[in-house]
Amino acid sequence: MGIGKANRLARIFRPSTGRAVMLALDHGMALGPITGLEKPAGVISLLAPYADSLMATKGVFNHCYTPDGRAGIVLRASGATTIVGPDLTAETLTATIDEALMLSADAMATSIFVGTDNERDSIENLAALAGDCAPYGMPILAVTAVGKDREKQFDAKYLGLACRVAAEHGADMVKTYFTPESFEHVTGCCPVPIIIAGGPKMGTEEDVFRVARAALDQGAMGIDMGRNVWQNPNPVGMMKALAAIVHEGASVADAVAILNEVR
Repeated sequence: MGIGKANRLARIFRPSTGRAVMLALDHGMALGPITGLEKPAGVISLLAPYADSLMATKGVFNHCYTPDGRAGIVLRASGATTIVGPDLTAETLTATIDEALMLSADAMATSIFVGTDNERDSIENLAALAGDCAPYGMPILAVTAVGKDREKQFDAKYLGLACRVAAEHGADMVKTYFTPESFEHVTGCCPVPIIIAGGPKMGTEEDVFRVARAALDQGAMGIDMGRNVWQNPNPVGMMKALAAIVHEGASVADAVAILNEVR
């Protein structure tokens, strides 16, 4: 691995632990002004100090982000579909390596939709982006989205397939869902680090902490959560608690105590 790529990855995976706390802020590209993220600038200002990196679109980084010289920048590079359109899985590439370099990005992220009608196009997008980024040492984050078939979100065999396919086509890290059934299979068959998605807002904060703790215990190398943080009435407490789980080995009970301290 070249110095450029290694340096960028070190702004995503904290060198002291090898793990990552990423804050997901890219929802507006398909969902519009979703609850909790109506004003991205305020969310970023409040929560960026507690994240290792931020994942967002070029529009959000250009208009809503004040650089702090610390947090890593993960540029969402695929999109062009919305919740009201015919097919959310029909994404195309929406950002270039030149734009990533101008933003001083530390990685670019694109979705793959394994098992959907747009499987081939989305995997080709990943492979093409990886080829474009390789000469510049720009890491690629593949997001293994599940499309309309939400049952696949908890299918370890499917998730293992999707993560391995992502790595085989050039991803340096993969974002996927956690499943309590055989998640070790998912992490064990993927040769690049796996970061877990938070997905829709869970029932309780303890549910979020349990998922994070269990995923890390089964081989995940970090988290990339959004709605379970900024849709919570105590988002700073959530970030502090999740960071303690990821970087300090905190238990679920420890995380709950940290959350309550911030209330």
